[in-house]
Amino acid sequence: MSKNFAEYAGFNLSDINKEVLAQWEKNHIFEKSMTEREGCPSYVFYEGPPSANGMPGIHHVMARSIKDVFCRFKTMKGYQVKRKAGWDTHGLPVELGVEKALGITKEDIGKTITVKDYNAACRKDVMKFTKEWTDLTHKMGYWVDTDNPYITYDNRYIETLWWLLSQLHKKGLLYKGYTIQPYSPAAGTGLSSHELNLPGCYRDVKDTTVVAQFKMLDPKPEMAEWGTPVFIAWTTTPWTLPSNTALCVGPKIDYVAVQSYNSYTGEPITAVLAKALLYSHFNQKGENMTLEDYKKGDKIVPFKVVGEYKGTDLVGMKYEQLLKFVKPIEVDADGEWHEAADKAFRVIPGDYVTTEDGTGIVHIAPTFGADDAFVARNAGIPPVFMYTKKGEYRPMVDLTGKFFDTADLDENFVKQCVNYDIYKEYEARWVKNAYDPQFTVNGKYDDKAAAAAESLDIYICMKMKADNLAFKIEKHVHNYPHCWRTDKPVLYYPLDSWFIRSTACKERMIELNKSINWKPESTGTGRFGKWLENLNDWNLSRSRYWGTPLPIWRTEDNAEEICIESVEQLYNEVEKAVAAGVMTSNPYKDAGFVPSDYSTENYDKIDLHRPFVDDITLVSASGKPMKRETDLIDVWFDSGSMPYAQIHYPFENKELLDSGMVFPADFIAEGVDQTRGWFFTLHAIATMVFDNVSFKNVISNGLVLDKNGEKMSKRLGNAVDPFGVIEQYGSDPVRWYMLTNSSPWDNLKFDVDGVEEVRRKFFGTLYNTYSFLSLYANVDGFKYAEAEVPIQERPEIDRWILSELNTLIKNVDANLNDYEPTKAGRLIQDFVNDNLSNWYVRLNRKRFWGGGMTQDKLAAYQTLYVCLETVAKLMAPFSPFYADKLFMDLIAVTGRDSVESVHLAKFPEANESLIDKELEARMEMAQQITSMVLALRRKVNIKVRQPLQSVMVPVNDEAQRAHIEAVKDLIKNEVNVKELNFVDNAAGILVKKVKCDFKKLGPKFGKQMKAVAAAVTAMSQEDINRMEQEGKFTFVLDGVEAVVDAADVEIFSEDIPGWLVANEGKLTVALEVTITEELRQEGIARELVNRIQNLRKQSGLEITDKINITLSKNEQTDDAVEAFKDYICNQVLGVSLVLADNVQDGVKLDMDEYELELKIDKI
Repeated sequence: MSKNFAEYAGFNLSDINKEVLAQWEKNHIFEKSMTEREGCPSYVFYEGPPSANGMPGIHHVMARSIKDVFCRFKTMKGYQVKRKAGWDTHGLPVELGVEKALGITKEDIGKTITVKDYNAACRKDVMKFTKEWTDLTHKMGYWVDTDNPYITYDNRYIETLWWLLSQLHKKGLLYKGYTIQPYSPAAGTGLSSHELNLPGCYRDVKDTTVVAQFKMLDPKPEMAEWGTPVFIAWTTTPWTLPSNTALCVGPKIDYVAVQSYNSYTGEPITAVLAKALLYSHFNQKGENMTLEDYKKGDKIVPFKVVGEYKGTDLVGMKYEQLLKFVKPIEVDADGEWHEAADKAFRVIPGDYVTTEDGTGIVHIAPTFGADDAFVARNAGIPPVFMYTKKGEYRPMVDLTGKFFDTADLDENFVKQCVNYDIYKEYEARWVKNAYDPQFTVNGKYDDKAAAAAESLDIYICMKMKADNLAFKIEKHVHNYPHCWRTDKPVLYYPLDSWFIRSTACKERMIELNKSINWKPESTGTGRFGKWLENLNDWNLSRSRYWGTPLPIWRTEDNAEEICIESVEQLYNEVEKAVAAGVMTSNPYKDAGFVPSDYSTENYDKIDLHRPFVDDITLVSASGKPMKRETDLIDVWFDSGSMPYAQIHYPFENKELLDSGMVFPADFIAEGVDQTRGWFFTLHAIATMVFDNVSFKNVISNGLVLDKNGEKMSKRLGNAVDPFGVIEQYGSDPVRWYMLTNSSPWDNLKFDVDGVEEVRRKFFGTLYNTYSFLSLYANVDGFKYAEAEVPIQERPEIDRWILSELNTLIKNVDANLNDYEPTKAGRLIQDFVNDNLSNWYVRLNRKRFWGGGMTQDKLAAYQTLYVCLETVAKLMAPFSPFYADKLFMDLIAVTGRDSVESVHLAKFPEANESLIDKELEARMEMAQQITSMVLALRRKVNIKVRQPLQSVMVPVNDEAQRAHIEAVKDLIKNEVNVKELNFVDNAAGILVKKVKCDFKKLGPKFGKQMKAVAAAVTAMSQEDINRMEQEGKFTFVLDGVEAVVDAADVEIFSEDIPGWLVANEGKLTVALEVTITEELRQEGIARELVNRIQNLRKQSGLEITDKINITLSKNEQTDDAVEAFKDYICNQVLGVSLVLADNVQDGVKLDMDEYELELKIDKI
């Protein structure tokens, strides 16, 4: 043990960070936190895998701090907490980054670069920033095993994924379907519904929209009496109009036929639209105007309603194809196409049609919308498909986002179905500028240039306007989905895809979700719960190259298929294929792979990625060749499978998972963006495969924004470098600031000034408190070797701080068990700042000064020491470095614990016998009154050292009087007054008034608010007193009771001459601010004591050194010095105090209105 407590010349948390980190690594503290808990109950934690192809940001410090708090806390509570790091190595983020680096697009893969070389580049790129990630992990004190991480591209990890997929396949939950689904042309792949619902994917966009005129072929008689009879339908995507093959009406909706004009061309028309939307498209002022009086260009267009119909009356009516680019086709049972225009261009019914916007008539393009496809199929409406030279049926738009080039289409199809004279000016044009490569330079999309350029939508609308096909063209802001990785808009596109039938397990997912403790609860019931209620089947397919291959092989006719569940099964199936002559050899056998050998060395001999698995042909039961389905699987399936794949389940560690040792997780935490990402896939896979939850407790943390509430980005220049902040401040204040500034699930406005404030106010205060203890303990030789002073023999203030300490332990423990780190951290901070430093140490300084080791002094030492030791343990999960430093400095002298680190110590347990709530309440009352009186002093600029005569406190009840009476002397000393007097609230000395809080009362009382406000203003003193005591007051207004809560009004007392008044809740204090001559003299004496003490410190005197004092004469201070000479000398260890005309070599003292000279000499 050390002889003395360590004392420090400075306080640098960044240096402490590095020093403690070196000690951890040297002594293997993280490893010991697990090995020393061997045999203890396990606390299961899952680390969500980041992708290391990008640099970590300040938001990662936030997320990892939250996770670290609970893992450290549970370790100190006696649990074994294993924490395995992971790397998410597949998917769009990696592929798009590699494409940008190589200067290629998806279309180049397999042409200018082989799939093998491309995937090799992905494998290398994805681990590019692992050093930086690991470095940040260590520097911020996040304990997680980065030496043995799970990696999603590892063959053993992929094997577990294949096993999980095979379980879904066996349950009939894996199927292939041809559906309309979200597709990202910019990324070149379909997307799942949960990817589309990640935060920020739906954005407000301003697009050109058009209300199109569809010319009727068989109008009803009244529709044909005036101009051209048309149906009008609105669309926000004019580029889909060439694919229109039907119009949809609501069967129960009322429609009208309206005689009017086209405002662009001046041509007469009779338009049909929903009655409820009539005035949205026709100015009501024109309703009574004569049609014949209209002249082209008039601002008001006349109209006349000539017929009313139900939607069912319109069903079956035919119209002319709007834009005659391509004729619709249908495909027969043999796969042959036939032109089918005669079956299209009809009005059909649809229950989903509304009159919320548009015209109540919906334009149907079956190839570009799931609802469109559904109603068209039910009505026998053929779509507009292109038949390609590859023998594929595709929508008019190709997979890159442009109208098909006729060079890629079947010649016979073009000849029979494509009106090339019209179509030629549109072929190969991009349907959205965002897809056009000219607006993406060096991998960066220029959204401003794209927005400024003419779009295909505008071009089509202008052509329609000239051809009398557009009724109205306007810009419209609407919410549209964007790809989560490219930030570009998606299309809804018909694709062959593999799906997980998650809807089959929807009810079970909902049921299991109710057992999960979500923080905040609203995320579990709202964002996540509502998502489950509206669940769609999971689109698993990804038409990419770098990822986990779908392990399904099929015959050419799709009649036979196999879902491979292990490498050993694939090995054996290849052996069958070799025997059948389908394969020449077994590539796994050729590589020396040995089934059932699960070593790294064995699995490194093979590669389960493309193109290698694509080269394998299997043989079906009937002897037919089977090729692998070329799709990869959704990368979110990779991460959602980590509970099992990280331990290579079920091939290894099966008993660990099946016994509940590593599944489900007790706790996970990630950002809110993972709610419908990782959180969902974890939950879905666990439910469908294991009929269990994957996690029991989850924190969904909010965003980290800049100090102005803006999203951080390199482009805006407001991103915070986590390495720089930690280097400057150390990670402890960064972590503490992030964890206590706001609840984890709220968005955090990150401000480095806030970090500095935490460093100074909290850590600086704690450091100063330790320095105070070490300074005096080293003088007195205190080492906690003496017997404990019995609690009942300690002063009340010791018993109070120990009561507060044990209440703190109890509340911190409860909050951390409830996954409320912000509440727990703030409790510790308030205890250190308000109770320990500002109250206990400040009020007890004299007990540590001079003299021998009395029982009273020993009690003070023991009490302060226990507080610091306990605080070090309590704060350890939050600020691991300084907590360890403080704790080890303490026990190095006292030997009260033998652990190598605070993180190996046991978390404090509250001693209920030391908690005295009555004592705490009394002291809280003293602190509150003190705070209010000091605020009044500041209001009139009267220093605390200037004594005042009296404080007056009106009391509401005897309990309040008793509490204040018990701490009366303490309050008087703290606020430096001679008297504290009680007055009855009914005495009428203080006049109280009430003011309404209209923000609170307004919503409650509405139109009655004016009467309520008048009644509140007119309240008598007796009424106000009753409201304070009962917490509410009931008014009777026009025979109706109106109850006003005290919390919804402000009760305040008016100042009285010579006094200042303050109110806080039910408490009111009045301070007498008149300063008598005697009080003035005492105030000067106290000020001089302060100045002399400061000079002692500046002179480097020891705390026990005695001094002689010489002070210059001054008529404003001489009488005070003479009157209080003994007091001054006693306070500063002065042997003599002499007033002199001249003070040689003295120090000038600025006393605001005059100057003094002071000299002290050590004796």
